[in-house]
Amino acid sequence: MAKVSVTEGHHQGKKVYLIEFRYNHELIQQVKSIGCIWSKSRGKWYLNFNKENEQLLKNLFPSEIKRLNAAKQTKTKLTSDDFDKETLKIIHAYVKYLRGKLYSESTVKSYYNHILEFLYYTKGRPIETLSNRDVELFVEDVYLSRKYSASTHRQVISAIRHFKNLYSDCLIDNVALDSPEKSRFLPSVLAKEEVLRLLQVTQNLKHRAILALLYSAGLRIGELINLKLSHIDISRRQLIVKSGKGRKDRYVILANSFLPLLNNYLFSYKPEIYFVEGTKAGEPYTAGSIRNFLRKSCKKAGIRKLVTPHTLRHSYATHLLENGVDIRYIQVLLGHSRPETTMVYTHVAKRDMLAIESPLDTMVKTFMETDNGDKKLTISRDLNL
Repeated sequence: MAKVSVTEGHHQGKKVYLIEFRYNHELIQQVKSIGCIWSKSRGKWYLNFNKENEQLLKNLFPSEIKRLNAAKQTKTKLTSDDFDKETLKIIHAYVKYLRGKLYSESTVKSYYNHILEFLYYTKGRPIETLSNRDVELFVEDVYLSRKYSASTHRQVISAIRHFKNLYSDCLIDNVALDSPEKSRFLPSVLAKEEVLRLLQVTQNLKHRAILALLYSAGLRIGELINLKLSHIDISRRQLIVKSGKGRKDRYVILANSFLPLLNNYLFSYKPEIYFVEGTKAGEPYTAGSIRNFLRKSCKKAGIRKLVTPHTLRHSYATHLLENGVDIRYIQVLLGHSRPETTMVYTHVAKRDMLAIESPLDTMVKTFMETDNGDKKLTISRDLNL
């Protein structure tokens, strides 16, 4: 039998199945028998998109419908062509609603992508028929199969809750929607010697200034990219982070040792608006570029840990704590809303942890101090006990 391709698309403003194959008299008779219509403009046969027609196609071309349904669950690059006009109106209204709530553009983009995939998964069904079971199936079939993290799962549920708030006619019950427990991973942190080595091997002046500021001020990568020259006050040795996470402003101290590097960088590169700019003057630098040269610098420095720009922020907070800075001040410097967020650094700081003696050390020391004890006892040789 000739090769058949079944895809989803739109024809004359309606969502349809598009059936394509080389001329074959037998196949033509089969598709005609289930109501398919020839489109001269598309050069394909088409059938209106609904459950009944899906079953008819499944009976004729089972392997193609199976492939199509599997592709629906894994497709990650969605475009406007994947939706009809009514669904696109719903999506645009949702984005407008989120912006009206003054969410950051990164949050709007994340929620938009989640809802895009949810509506694609529900196959164009009327939104008033969508229920909590549809959300559960969406997570099970799409997100679990991609092995996304618990934090992404929580973000999906949050996006759908906002969708329900906007479209109250749908059957989704926000109260009954379950979010997974937030993962409690300890942050990856560089040793102080590793930070210095990282800066030393970064020869490019702009790149070194970026890494030094990320670490010395504990900035998020988005905060550094959006940092304007007008936000830096060298005379007062501070900068202001405008509209950080949670739309909060905060002041951050500039390190004395960073000021010569800062002046050298500003004199050499002469940025116009932002602290660091891209190839075009007045345009912000990209996060991808920072990640790329950071990865190369880590390789040169012989650092085998997985290091991201946020690792430098984690290292800044941990080193402050190890230097004896009160955790309440660290919370303010980092711009955390809740002290619980900052408390995670107490689990990785070495200052207090190193003061705790292992019971093995205590046992060896006690034995050495006894009259009959071996004054040179080590556990690296035969104990002969």
